[in-house]
Parts: sequence; C-alpha cells; structure tokens
Amino acid sequence: MIWEVFRQEKPGDYHKHCGNVHAPDRDMAELFAQIQHGRRMQTHSLWVVPQGEISEVDDEEARFGGATDKAYRWAMTYNRVDASFAREVAESEREQREAARKRTEAEP
Repeated sequence: MIWEVFRQEKPGDYHKHCGNVHAPDRDMAELFAQIQHGRRMQTHSLWVVPQGEISEVDDEEARFGGATDKAYRWAMTYNRVDASFAREVAESEREQREAARKRTEAEP
C-alpha cells in the first residue's frame, strides 16, 4: 500500500508534500515516513495518509468564491498609483498629525 507523506518544518507552517512510502499498515507507514522524510531536515510533524484517501476538487468541478469576478481583491491589480493621490495622502496625514498636536497642546 502507498502512503503519502506531508511534512511540517516548524509549528504554524503549512504541511507540504514530501513524498510517499510503501508499507502494509499505518504503524509501519509512520515509521518509514519518520526514517525517510523526518530525519533529513528539520521536522515538527508528519502527516501520513493512504494514497487512496486523497482527493481533489479543482476549479473545473467547483466554483470557488462564487460566480463574480473578484480580481479587485488581489493587490497585483493595483499596480499604478497616481502621484497626485500620493500627495493627497501625505497632505492628509500631515494635517492629522498637526490636529493631534494642537489637541494635546490645548489639553490642561
């Protein structure tokens, strides 16, 4: 039986597929995964999963995020900033700092 192995390098990281092992049962698969994939690099944890239990849903089969185009959510679509807009932002920030300074001076 083939078991797929996913390795997590540090706590909080994603588990990444690092290979597979051939083993007759779960206990042997976990042992083989530790020997083959857990000792070579820093490893926090391993997931060992029967290959037949892994399935995929891709964008051909499902509509992720609904039917509307949400490209506006990706920062890469905003690749140009108008210089006048940047000046407005800087001016607004300067005005806010000045107003905050005046408020603190006016406090008793």
